Amino acid sequence: MRKKSILKFAVIFFLGVVVAGLFNMVLEHTNTTEFCTSCHTMQIPLKEMEENPHWLGRTGVSAGCADCHVPKQFFPKILAKIMATKDLWHEMLGTIDTPEKYEKYRWEMANAVWDKMRASDSRECRNCHSYEHMDFSQQDKSARKKHGNADDKGQTCIDCHQGIAHEEPDEPDEDNDNEVAES
Repeated sequence: MRKKSILKFAVIFFLGVVVAGLFNMVLEHTNTTEFCTSCHTMQIPLKEMEENPHWLGRTGVSAGCADCHVPKQFFPKILAKIMATKDLWHEMLGTIDTPEKYEKYRWEMANAVWDKMRASDSRECRNCHSYEHMDFSQQDKSARKKHGNADDKGQTCIDCHQGIAHEEPDEPDEDNDNEVAES
């Protein structure tokens, strides 16, 4: 009887390890830039990203989609994965499946990301950048002043660095807002 209990526990434990391992493999795979850009709509931000220093820099350090859009901590990561399904949904619905449609919603999508970054105090930026490790003497006068005061002012990275990795969308004018609402 006791051997059956031990065997049952061992099987359940082994299955739990296998399931956890597979779950982790799926999470890691969905964090790759190749996965993120497998929808043709995401080729638009990929092309923009490939042209900026976060992708191609003098030091050889490169940031991919997940570095900026997916938290490293488990529960925030899972929430980000759940929230990202809206992009898949809109791709399937055809809401953003052409460059023209993507551009139509770019302002809305960008603001959603910026709001998320403000709410997390630019957590993903701070995985690589921190005030404590900045050499202010290597920055120009303006950047040195702004970085020195940002923390005191309660600012976060995205408050000044919108459009750093992707093309910053133009804010729609009110006439355009009415056209979007009517369509």
